[in-house]
Amino acid sequence: MVKTIGVLTSGGDAPGMNAAVRAVARTCMNKGIDCYGVMLGYKGLHEGNFYKFNKSSTRNIINVGGTILKSARYPEFKDVKIREEAIEQMKTVGMEALVVVGGDGSYHGALELTKMGINCIGLPGTIDNDIPDTDYTIGFDTCLNTIVEALDRLRDTSMSHQRCTILEVMGRSCGDLAVNASIACGAEAVITAETGFDEEKLIALLKKSKASDKQHAIVVITEHVTDVNELAKRIEAATGFETRANVLGHLQRGGRPTARDRILASRMGIKAVELLEAGYGGLCICEQGGLIVSEPIIDLFEHRRRVPEYLYSDVDKLR
Repeated sequence: MVKTIGVLTSGGDAPGMNAAVRAVARTCMNKGIDCYGVMLGYKGLHEGNFYKFNKSSTRNIINVGGTILKSARYPEFKDVKIREEAIEQMKTVGMEALVVVGGDGSYHGALELTKMGINCIGLPGTIDNDIPDTDYTIGFDTCLNTIVEALDRLRDTSMSHQRCTILEVMGRSCGDLAVNASIACGAEAVITAETGFDEEKLIALLKKSKASDKQHAIVVITEHVTDVNELAKRIEAATGFETRANVLGHLQRGGRPTARDRILASRMGIKAVELLEAGYGGLCICEQGGLIVSEPIIDLFEHRRRVPEYLYSDVDKLR
């Protein structure tokens, strides 16, 4: 039976990570298992930067955004020698298994450690919702609500000044944030890496909107698709719409996690400890149809998440 479990957060922070850490720590303690928090992700694992949890150290963190364990990018962890040194650090406190809260890159580290004899379970902590096989990731709901609030505010000023407003949101290659925010806020157009960027089609749509009795428009676009400031200039020149571009940026990452993210993270944390206690490793936790299940991490690397086509269709139907 496993006697000591560690937990770390890695990659970009996501609201709800603290709820996951709390769930792992408290589930361990309730089972008589020692639990250590690893500061600064894989970097802290390599440096032996560990903190032993007790009941009081997990109080009042479930509602806090970010991660109390901090996070750090650590590409050096790809080196097998670095991982071997990290395992030696784990042995100094008797740490036999590890829960890793993070995204795709964090999962790679968890899988490599599992291959080296340290059972690891991954929890999907990323605002982008870009992890395959899980309906939602920890942090997505909070981030989405932040975007929706921003769009509601932007619509007020767009209506007042009869403007076209472009909002760039996070998401990288996954358009979940953009398309869901578009439905929630009644945007005229959504552009993501998955839809591709057809500027002529967008301009035609905005011209049609301006010619109607609706004298403002909202366009939501995922980061890295195009330069939104330059796009705003071209839209204004082509349509006559006074156009403003806004980049929401890292505001999307912060803030108190929503109830949904706190509950999701807590349920996933419990499941992770149960799997490690049963001797499993190399798995990631997923939510599927409301159920908390596990999948082999390696299976996730064989495909990537794509936003369901019906969501894009719904944006068009509601325009």
